[in-house]
Amino acid sequence: KISHHHSSMMPEAMLASKSTSSSDKLSEEKVLDLFDEWNNALATEDPKEVAACYAKDAIFLPATSDTPRNTNDLIVDYYTDFLENKPQAVFKDGKITIGNDWAENAGVYEFTMGTDGSKATYRYSFVYVKDDDDQWKIAHHHSSLMPEGTLKAGEQFKAIEKVLFGDKK
Repeated sequence: KISHHHSSMMPEAMLASKSTSSSDKLSEEKVLDLFDEWNNALATEDPKEVAACYAKDAIFLPATSDTPRNTNDLIVDYYTDFLENKPQAVFKDGKITIGNDWAENAGVYEFTMGTDGSKATYRYSFVYVKDDDDQWKIAHHHSSLMPEGTLKAGEQFKAIEKVLFGDKK
């Protein structure tokens, strides 16, 4: 007698049947186009237009907010304030990795704020997936300030402490 039987498809077959066709698969050029689409949405100064670049269950971890943005409303809320600076990003350096149904673009971008011309360099990562409408959207976006600026500020603080307190500290 058979007391237990398990039957399943081999995982390779499942992945092959589910994988994106070669015509739908992202290229590095298309991943860079998705970055441009997001950047162009920033230029509209419309937070809803920018939020439309994100998947419905996306997570956005911005450099200038302590709040993880994991709903459309929270993403719109972030961009409502951020877009007042009229930001534009320039891709500086990065690495693109492409999977069957996803792509990642991670590296460094520089923002120029149109309101005053100030610049800031950030590390970033974008992960793109197809949404229910078969459109590539941002599922994960993380941005953080480059640590060099933080380290320089710490060194300056230590120098000020040394002037004020000598070697007593």
